[in-house]
Amino acid sequence: MAPRPIFLSHPSSLEHDTGAHPENIARLITVQAALQQRDYLGWETVQPRAADRDVLLRIHPGRYIDRLAAISERGGGQIDQDTIMSEGSFRAALYSAGGAIEMVTRLLEEGAGAIGFSAHRPPGHHATRMQSMGFCLFNNVAVATQHALDGLGAQRVMILDWDVHHGNGTQDIFWETDRVLFTSIHQSPLYPGTGSGLEIGAGPGEGYTVNLPVPPGSGDPQFVSLVRDVAVPLARAYRPELLLVSAGYDAHRDDPLADCMVTDAGFATMAALWRDLAHELEVPLGCVLEGGYNTAALARSVVATMATLAADPGSGITLDVDGSEVARDQGPAAGPRAELATDALARLAPRWPGLSTES
Repeated sequence: MAPRPIFLSHPSSLEHDTGAHPENIARLITVQAALQQRDYLGWETVQPRAADRDVLLRIHPGRYIDRLAAISERGGGQIDQDTIMSEGSFRAALYSAGGAIEMVTRLLEEGAGAIGFSAHRPPGHHATRMQSMGFCLFNNVAVATQHALDGLGAQRVMILDWDVHHGNGTQDIFWETDRVLFTSIHQSPLYPGTGSGLEIGAGPGEGYTVNLPVPPGSGDPQFVSLVRDVAVPLARAYRPELLLVSAGYDAHRDDPLADCMVTDAGFATMAALWRDLAHELEVPLGCVLEGGYNTAALARSVVATMATLAADPGSGITLDVDGSEVARDQGPAAGPRAELATDALARLAPRWPGLSTES
């Protein structure tokens, strides 16, 4: 029997007070309310510990950590045009990273079939080792990934980032290693302006950064095809011991900060593909919340993701209808291969010989 899925959150996320900023308290309040209404879909709820400094230091230098702490101690302030800290932000950031760390720890302890979702604020994938940006303070998924590698004995981790904004911080952190395969689907052009398909890593990491930019207006057909036809075959070739998702929901058609058209069903379908892949590879799977700024769409998409991840492998997608009924769609992989996926496969084939460009 598969372990019970775990949902990690902490009240400190609400102490990161950004006011009327798009990345605000209402995001998690709405998600939590939707999950509480559904008894958390049967998932085990977990309050994590704050991240230990020595684990953070594997990614972020001490002077960077101390600088963020000092800003909160002064009552907060504007770090850059997009990124705000309040008095409670540093504590929230410690628990946001801590949630991802604890999730990864439990997933690797439980092994195959283990599933988790860490839902905290602030998000993380734009934060580099030394720079807060794009609403992000600590790079939560990167800290957890490095903990899996250095502290838990994993040799290879794959991160799929489906946030509409490129995960520049995660890319930067793992740019020169082959122990992390970072794959990002994101709108281009869009903030932060990185994520070209020509950005592939360097040194031992050359080829282990895979960017899959999509134009404005892209929706379910493009995102699903890039996961099914590119990310999944890459994972089969790479054979990671842990699958992670930087789970941003701002590619949703209702989101105000971008121009993509992914639906609730699109996110559920990507989750189903990643769930089935985890089952095939016999590895655990975890999601770390990133963006998503239409609160209703965010809550629905998180519920759809979690419901689908917890369903039996091969069972298709699970969509919540009204809080009491569930609609199930069999077959997450239907649909033709998108031209973007064909182009990506042709670009990647020289470095990943196992990938097929045939229809």
